[in-house]
Amino acid sequence: MSRHGRVPRRQPGGAAGDGAAAAAVRARAEPLGAAGVDEVVAIAAQLALERFRSGDEAEMEFPSSFTSTERAFVHRLCQSLGLVSKSKGKGANRYLTVRKKDVSEAHAVMTCDLALCTKHAVRSLIQRFPVTNKERAELLPRTERGSACAVESEKKEVNKTSGRLNDGIPQVPGKRGESEFDSFRQSLPVLEKQEEIVQTIKDNKIVLIIGETGSGKTTQIPQFILDDCYKNGTPCRVFCTQPRRLAAVAVAERVAAERREKIGQTIGYQIRLESRVSPKTLVTFCTNDMLLGTLMAGDSTLSTVTHVIVDEVHERDRFSDFLLIKLRDVLQNQNNLKLILSSAALDANLFIRYFGSCPVIHIQGRPFEVKEMFLEDILRSTGYTSKEMVKYKEKKQQEEKQKNTLAEWCSAQDNTNKGTSRRQKSVPRTNEEYKRLDDGGDTVFNQLTEKDVNCLEPWIVKEMDSCLSDIWLHKDIDSFAQLLNLILTENVSVDYRHSETGATALMISSGGGFLSQVEQLISMGASIHCKSSNGWMAVDWARHFGQTEVVHLLESYSASFGFGNMDESSSSLVQKSASDLSAEDRELLTAYHHSFDDEKVDLDLIMHLLHSICHSSDAGAILIFLPGYDEIVSLRDRIVLDDKRFSDNAHRYQVFVLHSSMQTLDQKKVLESPPFGIRKIILSTNIAETSITVNDVVFVIDSGKVKEKSFDALSCATVLKMGWISKASAIQRKGRAGRCQPGVCFHLFSRLRFQNMLEFQSPELLRLPLQEICLYTKILAPINCPIVDFLMKAPDPPPAVTVRNAVHMLKTIDALDPWEDLTELGYQLTELPVEPHLGKMVLYAVVLKCLDPVLTIACALACQDPFVLPTLASQKRAAVLCRKRFAAGTFSDHMALLRAFQAWQKARSDGWERAFCEKNFLSRATMEIIAGMRTQVLGQLRASGFVRARGGADIRDVNTNSENWAVIKGALVAGMYPNLVHVDRDSLVLTEPKEKKVRFHPTSVFGQSQYEKIAPANGQAAAIQALPTDWLIYDEMTRAHKTANIRCCSVVTPVTVALFCGPARLQSNALQASSSFQGGGVSNDSSDSEMEDRTSADLALLKLDEWLHLKLDPEAAGMLLQLRQKWHSLFLRRMRAPSKLWSQVDETTVRAITAVLSAEEQSAGLQQPSGIGQRPRPVTCEELPLASTWKSTSSRKSSTETELSDSSHAEKVSVKSSSPALHQPKKYKEKDILLSGQSSDDRSAQSSVKPAESSSYSSPCATPSSPVSGKGLTAGLLAKGAKRS
Repeated sequence: MSRHGRVPRRQPGGAAGDGAAAAAVRARAEPLGAAGVDEVVAIAAQLALERFRSGDEAEMEFPSSFTSTERAFVHRLCQSLGLVSKSKGKGANRYLTVRKKDVSEAHAVMTCDLALCTKHAVRSLIQRFPVTNKERAELLPRTERGSACAVESEKKEVNKTSGRLNDGIPQVPGKRGESEFDSFRQSLPVLEKQEEIVQTIKDNKIVLIIGETGSGKTTQIPQFILDDCYKNGTPCRVFCTQPRRLAAVAVAERVAAERREKIGQTIGYQIRLESRVSPKTLVTFCTNDMLLGTLMAGDSTLSTVTHVIVDEVHERDRFSDFLLIKLRDVLQNQNNLKLILSSAALDANLFIRYFGSCPVIHIQGRPFEVKEMFLEDILRSTGYTSKEMVKYKEKKQQEEKQKNTLAEWCSAQDNTNKGTSRRQKSVPRTNEEYKRLDDGGDTVFNQLTEKDVNCLEPWIVKEMDSCLSDIWLHKDIDSFAQLLNLILTENVSVDYRHSETGATALMISSGGGFLSQVEQLISMGASIHCKSSNGWMAVDWARHFGQTEVVHLLESYSASFGFGNMDESSSSLVQKSASDLSAEDRELLTAYHHSFDDEKVDLDLIMHLLHSICHSSDAGAILIFLPGYDEIVSLRDRIVLDDKRFSDNAHRYQVFVLHSSMQTLDQKKVLESPPFGIRKIILSTNIAETSITVNDVVFVIDSGKVKEKSFDALSCATVLKMGWISKASAIQRKGRAGRCQPGVCFHLFSRLRFQNMLEFQSPELLRLPLQEICLYTKILAPINCPIVDFLMKAPDPPPAVTVRNAVHMLKTIDALDPWEDLTELGYQLTELPVEPHLGKMVLYAVVLKCLDPVLTIACALACQDPFVLPTLASQKRAAVLCRKRFAAGTFSDHMALLRAFQAWQKARSDGWERAFCEKNFLSRATMEIIAGMRTQVLGQLRASGFVRARGGADIRDVNTNSENWAVIKGALVAGMYPNLVHVDRDSLVLTEPKEKKVRFHPTSVFGQSQYEKIAPANGQAAAIQALPTDWLIYDEMTRAHKTANIRCCSVVTPVTVALFCGPARLQSNALQASSSFQGGGVSNDSSDSEMEDRTSADLALLKLDEWLHLKLDPEAAGMLLQLRQKWHSLFLRRMRAPSKLWSQVDETTVRAITAVLSAEEQSAGLQQPSGIGQRPRPVTCEELPLASTWKSTSSRKSSTETELSDSSHAEKVSVKSSSPALHQPKKYKEKDILLSGQSSDDRSAQSSVKPAESSSYSSPCATPSSPVSGKGLTAGLLAKGAKRS
């Protein structure tokens, strides 16, 4: 490995493969302000640093030929990339070196003092059940590769049955039956190529088939194989994969119907939790992950398969790319297997290179013409104008006048700045009445909407203008207090613009360098993207007037909120293409793009288009492509409930939803033709692009957006973000309109945007976090093959450094051992459908017996944030306060997620779900997805034996501690490790292994100090000062230039960190006596006050990892180490044998840990809120929204599943009857009585012991009519059982 890298002198660019990296770097570095730096040098520096960051070199140099300006640019770029840079030498020989941050540069030393009851609990456990030699031995780090290989290969063969395809043998197929679809089949373009396709498959092991949308390739190619084998008397067995569950089911049913068979005979399907196959089945349609699951059981599983068809391979999801790696290996050993890759839009050359010159067959699509309308055509032909577009035109006229005044302001400021320096004065605090958050009732939620500037009284306008002028021109910092007072009392927008200059308070604060006030204003919801009349945003003001600290702050907020994710803004694109557009189109597009945020989906425009289509044509289904479930739910509500043009004529429309998480039963209805006179409107994600064909679609409305997960290896953050689709996708979407007759496709983007789109979507393997993929690799790859080597065989391999980082992380969380073999925990994590760290969190919750709340939190973290970010500043304030109310004074964002979900469950059962979500700024769609995911994860825990149907480890037993927040946080800490930050009390900053200073994300409940409407001037410091302990866990870190932000945090006690952080197998010298580290340079800066008078000679050191060193008295250290050993020994036993009965020592260990965690939580003065263990209730059919065509997803199961399910999750539906206990089969009756959720009337009768102080936090889930009592479960469940019996 080379130690140094050197940048060549002034040589731009890199290898041909660096194009994507260059684009990424340009996007990231755009705000760095490369003024005075030649573009060629800037790009070369950016590419060089990107390559260095992802390479193996420890250090690199930039040449001495760089000017000081260029070196300054590199220094800033290094900060943004998390690298350390330093200039060396003098004069002409001055050069610049860059190195990576060393994780071990700093050690956090935390002091820890155990409460008396903690010591008593540990002592009694150890006296009764001492740590055995066997337990000690198996918790020491392994020195040699053990029998993991043998265990792993055995598990591959035996244990992986849940996600496998049925066994079978090749047979000669029977003769196809005649059906009503025969004439339709004959018209398909693929029929013309039948002989060529069949012969090519016979002659080659691998065939690539590219067929346009509607050519019939998906349904016909499997039938060609069957018909040819029948004709020649050849046995066959075919697996056909689809990227989505719905597609597998729909295609299987269609093919069976075309052969006049029942599904499950010759043609069948297998998807997760649903299967229709028999011993006669010769063609099985399945999802990619089902075939992968089969391959995990060993290559021999394909020995009885003759053909594998991988359809829609262009979608490049991680499972299809994984399949290709594995199938390419399998093909080398199995001569009887044929592989057919089928796709609609594909980079054929990539796959020809990958498989080595395989034949390619092209099939034309159906000839119906589709008329394309782009955004400029739509605006022109429909005459669409929004209020914002009208306002924009008026604003443009006003801005011309404001520019002159603003120019005078700026020149005055420039003159003032010359030679003057000033210290910032602190802002006087505003009246107490505005600072306290009202604890009672709904005041927080009933925020008035801020007044439009035209509605403000003249005296307010005059006063606001005066305050802004005084702050800017006279540096009158006292005017801030009056400004904030007006914003709160008179409901003036925090983004109020000075009437003569168009400048906002945030711009003025930024330009003046008022750092504290900038923080204050942003926390109140001020927009950092507003522009003054000269086109400057707040960050431009700060740059122009040299306010460097403010620039860093604003850039960090900008990145934290994920702005600028899209490529170049449409307005600038329009200017570039001015010559290609008519004056009218240019004016329309400019007005539109200035009045609507390009990063969102314009539902108003879609409604306008929808109405226009419905009035101009009588028939034809309308297919609307939307990026995600959020937009689908919003548009569905508009059509069904809000827009009178549609809701008043509901009998004339059928609205369907297509989304991958829906039940297949709902999705089948989409494919049926509606009755005469009823128009079908389908709201879909990109699932309808290729997988599903709805034949009667005539009109397509294409939003041009898709939601994709992407992962940044540096920040280890996964973001679900909206982006533009590729050209290939846009063409596919257009093709959906011309299936049976000529159609029309409306693209909600301009022609120029289309020309600037990527040719193909980027593969998931390059976008997603690799931890999950690395775990799958361990099961799929040969036993001695390193993970990185296996993944390098992908068509587009991920960067090796990203794979190594992922492997390192898996070792850190104990999923892999030092030899990259799966540990007991790692093997269980491969079974769970969530990211490894969330899976670990859930498994810890099972053993700690607090499953339900942790399951909810884990599923919420796996989805996007359920709290939506409103646009209005006053609503932003209200949204922050909502989140804070849900957190209930517990210093925890995780608590806010948990209580928000529980409140939503109750609101849904009480029938006011929609109003509740609007009032609390929550996304209904995200909540439904969380609920569906809970069902899936719980189902897998049952399948693995962690949750049993009855007896020990049943659903009640694994929720014994679900009311105990301290225990729940234990599971959270285990899952979040190593995402941990330490509080530096002296500097009032948060530190982390790689970062000396970390900030709370603006959306966190920690972002403002507790219970204040206006954040104090030094908001972050005040928030840190208020923390009751010195440790926090966080979900993810986002970086922007100098600043790193952490989101979704919770305060935890030192003992929780000591027990659940670090590897299970600690080094034998992890506990060092005082003498062994004396003089070792370990500072005692962060000692607790009662320990400061002790000398370091009295303390022992417990090293949990390279960074985390606990300093505590020797007795306490020994106790904690033994308690850790008892816990990890217990956890190891549960991972090895999940369904084994619990022993007495197991139960006693968990009780001791519960006592310890509770005592330490109480000692730290942390709240224990009530009601957090409440079990989600089943939802009855009557509670589901609206008619069957609009039913919410993942809420319906077959009657059998309903009977068998317990009420641990609201996603299962029980049919409401007057006497549920009487109408159920006897064997389920008792369980239903014990486990069903509480109704509101028996909640009041429940009793449980809770600290008195927790009662002051009223639950935001309270309905307007009924008060909520947050009580425990057990008494209520028994009371309910008594009532029913």
